[in-house]
Amino acid sequence: MAIHTWWLFVGAVFLVSGTPGPNMLHIMTRSVDMGLRRSIAAMAGCLSAVVIVLAASAAGLTTLLLALPGAFEVIRYAGVAYLLFLGVKAWRANVAPVDVGDAPIVPSLSRLAVFRGGFLIGISNPKLILFAVAFLPQFINPARAQVPQFAILVATFAVIEAFWYAVYALGGRSLSRYLSRPMVKRAFNRVTGVIFMGFGLALLKVKPA
Repeated sequence: MAIHTWWLFVGAVFLVSGTPGPNMLHIMTRSVDMGLRRSIAAMAGCLSAVVIVLAASAAGLTTLLLALPGAFEVIRYAGVAYLLFLGVKAWRANVAPVDVGDAPIVPSLSRLAVFRGGFLIGISNPKLILFAVAFLPQFINPARAQVPQFAILVATFAVIEAFWYAVYALGGRSLSRYLSRPMVKRAFNRVTGVIFMGFGLALLKVKPA
């Protein structure tokens, strides 16, 4: 892989990853509700899903998945249902003042549960599969060994994605200071809910190429 090809990939991924989407919104809301430190589990869950899907793309599994009749539709509708569920949940969420301290995670929501929520957000988004199948191969030199090239691209994507997770989490941390009033928190929850539902409905239009 030529160095200028890698830099082109870095620029494209930086813009794509920075665009607000389900993963970024989920991490920001976790940071608002739990604080920066406790949102790390959500970041780890989302990033794990991204790496798994991209690695599967490198192994050719996503191409096989898209070739199986009905498999993509199952994932697409599962993603739609989960995002709509999160939207309704956010709309109806508790409007108690946000605690931005560094206390341990609330017992009813363990780190594993936070991680699992982030992972489900990432893995249920079929746009990631389309991105992996259609985007990554464009930066691969077919005349060279493909495994090392895919490894470099996946690692690069993961680092950039993690950077944006931190940016959105820090944004949520700052935003939480303005959400101490129930009225403001309710408005934030409802806007977040509408955005999540919008992402879910948008997935209905996603079709494999």
